Amino acid sequence: MASCDICGKAKCTGNYVSHANNRVKREIRPNIHRKKITVAGTVKTVSICTRCLRSVNNK
Repeated sequence: MASCDICGKAKCTGNYVSHANNRVKREIRPNIHRKKITVAGTVKTVSICTRCLRSVNNK
């Protein structure tokens, strides 16, 4: 699983918790896309999370 090249966000673990308070492990994955963006005048393909993608588009 890839991580964000800008902020470093990667998968983390947690629990599903049922109404009876049973706990089962789960994996929480970030929404990562491969996009071509311009970095210092050159076009690069990066793995980027959607939160960072929104920030890059506003600059």
